[in-house]
Amino acid sequence: MRRKATSWSPILAYGVSLTGTERWSAAPRTSVQLLGAFLSWRGAPDGCRCRQSGSKNVRWLKASVRQRHQPSGAEARPAQPLVITTPLFYVNAAPHMGSAYPTMACDALARYHRMQGRAVRFITGTDEHGEKIAQAAAAAGRTPQEHCDLVSGEFRALWAKLNISYDRFIRTTSANHAAMVMTFMERVLQRGDIYKASYEGLYCTGCEEYKDPKELVEDTQCPLHLKRCEQRAEENYFFRLSRYQAQVEALLANDDFMRPAERRNEVLSWVREGLRDFSVSRAKNPWGIPMPNDASQTIYVWFDALLGYLTALFDEDEPPQLEKVEERGWPAHVHVLGKDITRFHACYWPAMLHSVGLNAPQQLFSHGFLTKDGMKMGKSLGNTLDPHALVDEFNADAVRYYFLRGIEFGRDGDFSRDRFIQIVNAELANSVGNLLNRTLNLLKRHNNLSLPVVAPSAHPLADLTRTCTAEAAAAYEKLDFSGAAEALMRIASEANSFIDHEAPWTKLRNPETKSEAFAVLAVILEAVRVLGVALWPLIPETSERMLRALCYPVAGPGEVASTAAAFVPSWHDTEWNARRDLLQPGVRFRTPEPVFPRLE
Repeated sequence: MRRKATSWSPILAYGVSLTGTERWSAAPRTSVQLLGAFLSWRGAPDGCRCRQSGSKNVRWLKASVRQRHQPSGAEARPAQPLVITTPLFYVNAAPHMGSAYPTMACDALARYHRMQGRAVRFITGTDEHGEKIAQAAAAAGRTPQEHCDLVSGEFRALWAKLNISYDRFIRTTSANHAAMVMTFMERVLQRGDIYKASYEGLYCTGCEEYKDPKELVEDTQCPLHLKRCEQRAEENYFFRLSRYQAQVEALLANDDFMRPAERRNEVLSWVREGLRDFSVSRAKNPWGIPMPNDASQTIYVWFDALLGYLTALFDEDEPPQLEKVEERGWPAHVHVLGKDITRFHACYWPAMLHSVGLNAPQQLFSHGFLTKDGMKMGKSLGNTLDPHALVDEFNADAVRYYFLRGIEFGRDGDFSRDRFIQIVNAELANSVGNLLNRTLNLLKRHNNLSLPVVAPSAHPLADLTRTCTAEAAAAYEKLDFSGAAEALMRIASEANSFIDHEAPWTKLRNPETKSEAFAVLAVILEAVRVLGVALWPLIPETSERMLRALCYPVAGPGEVASTAAAFVPSWHDTEWNARRDLLQPGVRFRTPEPVFPRLE
């Protein structure tokens, strides 16, 4: 619905009408909130720094959060959320698969952590200021705000289509974000980290960044957008990035701060050449938040957008307070971002945070490019893959599974329609879906969809399942979604081999071997139940259909959307025979329905 944006005194000078800003929510925030937990800091922990009082020296350390039980009562308090973020996507054009890709990954990670009982704050949103936005709006005959409202809505529509279970969708044209930006900039000004100077150089509008000439390709073209950079000269305000050379370099020297390692090494090499102060304002771009000390200049879009991660720690109708971000889960557990924006997150962002006394995020994960015909997909290049069309032709889980299973997260990956269909059919339609359907159909035919026995605790398939789910959990933790799927598919493969070898359809015809056949089916259904739980982060709709067939209390189609608040299976349920209350003798399963249709 539409609602007039809340305003606060820090943004009276904003100068841009925010009336009509839309407030959206993809899904209710997760109800998972752990009581009786406290934060524990480890020595030499994971990616942020600890500032020593009374000293200009800082130590950039790893930071990690453990949730530990403490007695209930007055001393108990809710756990701080695990903050997971996508990039804030630029709204110069409609979303494409390159923006859906990291969002699906973050959703899988958020779902996994919710399964582990952790409080999660999954943040996504749109970056809506800058020269490129004003140009795109003018070209379409709209005002910048109208353009932002339209395209931001397209992102939310796509996230709903892909079952993205975010907790907060931040828009950088919102009133509370403007308040956060003004507060943060004033703090940096007070610190003495901002000064005014003239600058001349080659500017890429696509990157919204001045470029070093040695970074450019033939005819001063940006290597990402393949367009000539524009020579510009203007007087701007600059951030003293060079002041934080040692701190940023020390942070990047930490192996765990940024992954993959080769991308961290690339940025570290660039940093070691010497950080240069960067412009944090623009004199000729009216579509932005004004500098608090000079209304003739607007704040640089990247300085503005990065602060969206802090604004999003607060609800839409809540005035953000910089001094309370640590209570809300800062530093972030992980920022997931494309490799083309690593410098902004790995160099500019930690220095900005240090300027106001905040820790860097615990980890950055820089994913690779999706390619088409060997070239990076991008709106500026005009070679995007339409995720709406892909979901409409196939289904959301097919799209999620291919991009998370078929491409190693962190590496570049090329989309192939034939490979897409081959992987999804082989693993989801055949190995998993067909295994459940034929097992239930045997029970329907021979025992009215009821099992007379339970799966034994000691069984080779039980041993394999324990090994594979442990591997999958470790892979999810590391954002290795392909590795998690691969481990789980070993369970499906072995279960299919087991049922083919035992041939229970033959044994069911003979009264003397019928009990053996039911024992086989019990083992198969238990393996499928574990798969249904463990695959939920990747393919939530398919997982819920599988579990619903096995009597889990999952809403059917059209009853409740597949969101974090609607249904969150426990990772504990991946233990063998963890739910004997469901798969027990006498329980009648649901009538078999296709779990996953074959793609054509």
